[in-house]
Amino acid sequence: MHRGEADAPTAEALMRSRYAAFAVGDPDYLLRSWHSRTRPPRLHLDPAQRWTRLEVLDTDRGGLFDSTGTVQFRAHYRDGREPGTVTERSRFVREDGRWVYLDDDLG
Repeated sequence: MHRGEADAPTAEALMRSRYAAFAVGDPDYLLRSWHSRTRPPRLHLDPAQRWTRLEVLDTDRGGLFDSTGTVQFRAHYRDGREPGTVTERSRFVREDGRWVYLDDDLG
């Protein structure tokens, strides 16, 4: 998916591919997989952050025949020697027939 050869079949698959993009430092993929309305103009990834583990906590819709879905996850990272986590409930929608990240609804 990172090379643009295939689209994510589900919202969860897209979320996992976006986590992988953070892990390998691929901001271009992150921007391409972001909804056009909420996408920032650029994205800077911190090279000191090393993403180490992903836990999918919950999913709602986001399947092959859905047009919206949410995925709650916890992503673990290390920043230098300090561990950290990010917990988010991400919202996904289909844009032009493909899954894209819209935003998070934890606000």
